[in-house]
Amino acid sequence: MAARHRAIYAVRVTARQEINVALLMEAKAKVSGLKVFSILVPPGVKGYVMIEAQGIHVVQELIRDMKHIKGQVSGLVKYEEVERILKPAPVIEGLSEGAIVEVIAGPFRGMKAQVVRVDKQRNEVVLNILEASYPLQVTVPADYVRPAKQGVTYA
Repeated sequence: MAARHRAIYAVRVTARQEINVALLMEAKAKVSGLKVFSILVPPGVKGYVMIEAQGIHVVQELIRDMKHIKGQVSGLVKYEEVERILKPAPVIEGLSEGAIVEVIAGPFRGMKAQVVRVDKQRNEVVLNILEASYPLQVTVPADYVRPAKQGVTYA
């Protein structure tokens, strides 16, 4: 029955202060005895903190006179939207042959590479290291790469 009254609200905060604000909110909720069930700082979403609380009045009481608060987003945040934000997309799904990637782990960390082949069953990619002085193909787990920033071209 108590779960029916829970809702998720979004609060705008100063960018890069999300964790500080969440910690301040936690302390204020404990001291004040407010019905706050969870405070979420979504990864990859700058400037927002999500609060699961009993009602909008609880959120307004929580953020009143708090530093780094820009305002409250009107309306509720749906659970499906929170799931979509929190569930990471598999890296291998976004990779295709010819894509430029950056190696983020292993012995070739920090190097740019071009995808030669993608093996989704084994969760591996075959890469051609672009920064090597000779053609060098390596096979690495898909978790070791991330797509390179757009607009960067290599010959």
